[in-house]
Amino acid sequence: MKLNGKTAIVTGGAMGIGLATSKLLVKEGCIITIWDINKVEMQKAKKDLESLGGKVFTYQCDVTDKKRVYSLALKAKKEMGHIDILVNNAGYVKGGEFLDHDDEVWEKTIQVNLTSMIYTIKAVLPGMYERNSGHIVNISSAAGLLGVAGLSMYAATKWAVLGLTESLRFESWNKGKKGVKWTSIHPSYLAHGMFEGAKLGFLGNLIVPLVKSHDVIAKAIVYGALIKGKYSVRRPRSLRLSILLRGILPDLIFQKLMILLGVHKSMETWQGRK
Repeated sequence: MKLNGKTAIVTGGAMGIGLATSKLLVKEGCIITIWDINKVEMQKAKKDLESLGGKVFTYQCDVTDKKRVYSLALKAKKEMGHIDILVNNAGYVKGGEFLDHDDEVWEKTIQVNLTSMIYTIKAVLPGMYERNSGHIVNISSAAGLLGVAGLSMYAATKWAVLGLTESLRFESWNKGKKGVKWTSIHPSYLAHGMFEGAKLGFLGNLIVPLVKSHDVIAKAIVYGALIKGKYSVRRPRSLRLSILLRGILPDLIFQKLMILLGVHKSMETWQGRK
């Protein structure tokens, strides 16, 4: 996809991966709409993006509020003409073992990381089907490829995002709408931000090092997914080994390998965004 002149909605676009992605989209000539729950950070983001020469619309939005999502999607269509790109980036993480938190914490995890995508995708997909053109990028995780202790519900939602993305890609093909593209993005632990402090063991970190910055994932979204049209993008690239090894190794050996790499204890040092 050539991005100059395209329109995009980025959820959770005021900070982290969302802001870094929005900056790249603006530099590529996109008109963008940012939705974020944090009004203060969104105002800062708007100034930053406009200083880059971007045409930017910003709205406070809790993506779990479907009425708000549908209403703002209509507004985005009026302001931008139509929607070429949706980046489902808004996310929520609460570390801890499965029994550590009340139901409400896990329900919020599901609502933000998965249920909200039902609303955002339903809001933009009919228009994309009508034009047989568009691209929806869903942020999954390395935890959408591997189970992680202390991250069970987050991992469950991110596995679901991978399945949702792939299933909808096939639905689009079955409808003869191959012009509508779908990509899942799978970042490993980032050195800073939501997963600050989390890390693999010594051997695991050699093979799958921490992602240095949000810009790395933003480039994967803009250049890997949108411009090159890749179906699934993993960062670091060595994450591809997880799929290969799971496929060729016996289950018992694969699980022992994950323990050797320190995956099972990687959340024990998690601190989160400061």
